[in-house]
Amino acid sequence: PDAERFVARVAGLEAVLQYRSLDATTLDYYHTFVPPAVRGRGIASELTDYGLRYALDHGRKVVPTCPFVARYIDRHPEFRALLA
Repeated sequence: PDAERFVARVAGLEAVLQYRSLDATTLDYYHTFVPPAVRGRGIASELTDYGLRYALDHGRKVVPTCPFVARYIDRHPEFRALLA
């Protein structure tokens, strides 16, 4: 939480979902990155799913300014209630 990011290490490489707190109840998920060598494995989707479940478990709302996160929520309506 201090670094405001979720991290997955795959094959010695680091994939991230970065966020920032907009206020006490809202997180802005603004950037995902997966190194080219490990793309196409669903890592960004797993990070996004984890991040959204984190928000749900902690009573937070989400602003998905990252286009990947926004598309993920569009494809997974169970997370739409998290939208701020």
